[in-house]
Amino acid sequence: MFNVIRNEPTPVSLAGKRKYDSQDVLDALNIVFHKKCYICETSEPLDINVEHFIAHQGDEDLKYDWKNLYFSCARCNNIKLAKFNDLLDCCDEEIDVLRAIKHLPPRTPFAKNLLIEAQSDDAKTQLTAELLNKVFNSDHTHNKKVSAVSLRKKVFAQYNLLFEQMNEYYKPLALPRDKEDAIERIKMLLKASSPYSAFISWCILEDDELGPMLHDFIGRAE
Repeated sequence: MFNVIRNEPTPVSLAGKRKYDSQDVLDALNIVFHKKCYICETSEPLDINVEHFIAHQGDEDLKYDWKNLYFSCARCNNIKLAKFNDLLDCCDEEIDVLRAIKHLPPRTPFAKNLLIEAQSDDAKTQLTAELLNKVFNSDHTHNKKVSAVSLRKKVFAQYNLLFEQMNEYYKPLALPRDKEDAIERIKMLLKASSPYSAFISWCILEDDELGPMLHDFIGRAE
């Protein structure tokens, strides 16, 4: 997960309380969430849902509340449903959702799972970690298993971009200019708008040299 700043005004169409997924809502959510699913961080997913952070269950106010509408891929929305109704809120400026849950990428493109680990025992963090585990590691149905494999491959591909830059930085013969270029590219991968930024961020957090150096660029909301 990644933090965002919800600074877009309430879309006009929500005032009529007829549709919560009109084009102006989708356009605003695209901006707030950088065209990324707020749960799995897939950029520009093919199937987009306007997701209710708190399941409305018929409550009209919740159903059309701008602050309760989130950008989600159809797969994550289907996994979340009403069960995961008390999650860490990536729009809450008081919560560092990235550091609350460790995300470590798979070691190979076809790794059977990746690591999602809550960093505290509070109920919201534990529930959010449980949801993320289901999203990235689920195999309880054939379709979920196949789609989880595809998702982990995408995370690995993004991790590979980071690994290339870390290799450049740590080369024995790397010049200061080479190191600077590698750092600038790593900063791009750390941005909240970049796909799977939580996984990239945790790789850097666990690096004794790069972690302190890039501390202020990790988990920065945009």
